[in-house]
Amino acid sequence: QVQLVESGGGLVQAGGSLRLSCVVSRSIFRIVAVGWYRQAPGKQRELVAQSTSGGITDYADFVKGRFTISRDNAKNTVYLEMNSLKPEDTAVYYCWTSWRSTDYWGQGTQVTVSS
Repeated sequence: QVQLVESGGGLVQAGGSLRLSCVVSRSIFRIVAVGWYRQAPGKQRELVAQSTSGGITDYADFVKGRFTISRDNAKNTVYLEMNSLKPEDTAVYYCWTSWRSTDYWGQGTQVTVSS
């Protein structure tokens, strides 16, 4: 069983910044891809950013230049630094990884951006 525990969400004004953290429970962290998804009310869950085990990153077009994903293998932790936040970034953000063909998700953390 793989567990992911997120933290760092909250309420911020437009233009502000937040940093999300996700701790992955097992030592598989070094060899798996990790990522962040989000889901706004009434919308499907969508990929925000991901990082391969080798640290190669990929971003959705709507966050390029504003969000940064990073990973600390010593702490089994993946981060999402979010800058220049917009009201449309309001959503529940989920940490993700995949291990042995099974997707694992965190519990989600609410990010609310006020205008």
